[in-house]
Amino acid sequence: MSKSPLAIGIDFGGTSVKTGVVRGTEIIDQAPPIATQDFDGPDALIQTIIRTVNDLREHHPDIAAVGVGMPGFVDFGKGVVINLTNVRSWANIPLRDMLSTELKLPVAADNDANCMAFAEWKLGAGRNYEHLVCVALGTGVGGGVIANGAMVRGGAFGAGEIGQTSIDYQGRKGHYGNLGALEDYIGNQEISRDAKAAYAETGITRDIEDCSPAALAEAARMGDPIALARWEFVGRSLATAMMNVCWLLNPQAIVIGGGVARAGDLLFNPFREHLLRQLSGPFSEGLAILPAAFGHEAGTIGAAALALHEAGL
Repeated sequence: MSKSPLAIGIDFGGTSVKTGVVRGTEIIDQAPPIATQDFDGPDALIQTIIRTVNDLREHHPDIAAVGVGMPGFVDFGKGVVINLTNVRSWANIPLRDMLSTELKLPVAADNDANCMAFAEWKLGAGRNYEHLVCVALGTGVGGGVIANGAMVRGGAFGAGEIGQTSIDYQGRKGHYGNLGALEDYIGNQEISRDAKAAYAETGITRDIEDCSPAALAEAARMGDPIALARWEFVGRSLATAMMNVCWLLNPQAIVIGGGVARAGDLLFNPFREHLLRQLSGPFSEGLAILPAAFGHEAGTIGAAALALHEAGL
């Protein structure tokens, strides 16, 4: 049996750009990360990415395609980056064509949460499902939707922005004027900030670093009542948003990944309990609630898999 083709996956983040050579679900080689904020604009960074890819190709000449996951809006049809979150000066950049012209390879570019969802759908926890919602819990809350066996991208390629859906119509005002946006409650920084405030209300002073999701998970496992209450809140908040998603899309499975999901049962147990009690039989019976198969490598693996898929390989 022939091996699956090699592809390069590029996980473009606000802090660093990670580039890896991928075969199936395995990253077999990686380049040193590129510090995103060292560049004032896209041109020099894109040239650095091209050099990085070509360096990897010297050791892996059979690379068949290149995929890029971007933290913002991407016109998937044209391969144009419309804008990026927390990255300077990226607007209407024809990234796909710039890369493919220089590299002489098929290139695909998409939103990073869509790449994560593609990886889980095709290769990970969500494989074999035709109706699937993936959620990435990290600095923000990203999402990807698969319906009728196809990725749903929307009219402006923005579908799946679960983090901007509301859990409180009188809640916190979001960046776009939307009230009660989910990620304004359960993003990394928001979890830490609210936990710090909860401790302070009981007279306990905690540094913000001691209120990170990882620190809260450790404290909760030791029986800390405030930490346990915060994870109950996170699970319930996510369930409120996903309840609406379930009534709208009727998925067969929900896959949850990202750094916050490493809390495991502290998150999944309250999430499952609060979600299922708000759904009727056709929406809850058989609904699979699954941890993501891929961790921080999901974006790289998904971008590579998407590129091969789009190239027909």
